[in-house]
Amino acid sequence: MPSNRKSGPVILITGASQGIGAAIAKVFAREVPGVRLALVARHRGNLTAVAKVCEAWGAEVEVFSCDVSREAAVAKTAKAVAKRFGGVDVLINNAGAFEAAPFTKTQAAMFDRMIAVNLRSAFLVTQAFLPAMLRRKRGDVFFMSSIAGLGAYPNSAAYCAAKFGVTGLAKVLRTETKGKGIRVCCVHPGATWSPSWSGSGVKPERIMPAEDVAQAFVDIWRLGRRTVVEEIILRPEAGDL
Repeated sequence: MPSNRKSGPVILITGASQGIGAAIAKVFAREVPGVRLALVARHRGNLTAVAKVCEAWGAEVEVFSCDVSREAAVAKTAKAVAKRFGGVDVLINNAGAFEAAPFTKTQAAMFDRMIAVNLRSAFLVTQAFLPAMLRRKRGDVFFMSSIAGLGAYPNSAAYCAAKFGVTGLAKVLRTETKGKGIRVCCVHPGATWSPSWSGSGVKPERIMPAEDVAQAFVDIWRLGRRTVVEEIILRPEAGDL
């Protein structure tokens, strides 16, 4: 049965097991009283650790193990989320990954992985949860793109193609949902701290903390319903790497 607890909004976050996704979950848990979090990622162990932190701040949390690039898995998770929480108020398409290679050395399998995890996942998850938002005439959809979804970066053909796709997907959805109570925001972060930066040799002060990027999601969501932030670019103060 859906939760009968009269409480705060239901926030669904993909890729919530680490990095920016985990930081978004923690900021919502800390700052939004009664928030209900549906945390989605492939690795249940990491999700559970994030959930415990959020629960300590008073959030109601459920974890859902799912490969969001697979259509059947997303459909199954959507049913489980509906059973547990009912409708989703805020959908945050954060799941993603990065692999680098020169264009001539980018294999088709790598290209397909980047498209699947960064772009296909956002398409599938949004298709699963948007119809209910449209019926309620209320909802927020966030897409995690990147500055690599706005400009070209060497050795990143597959990643840039995927993130340019996310940017385009967000623009189309915003166009189609204007006036229907749905706010669509595409977020373009520059270099942001995540486990993938460990051992890179890049100085921490050159990278934005995940918590700052996460804070932007909460602040944008808090704006009045008559206002939508269609896109936001976040960059390290020291400049791009």
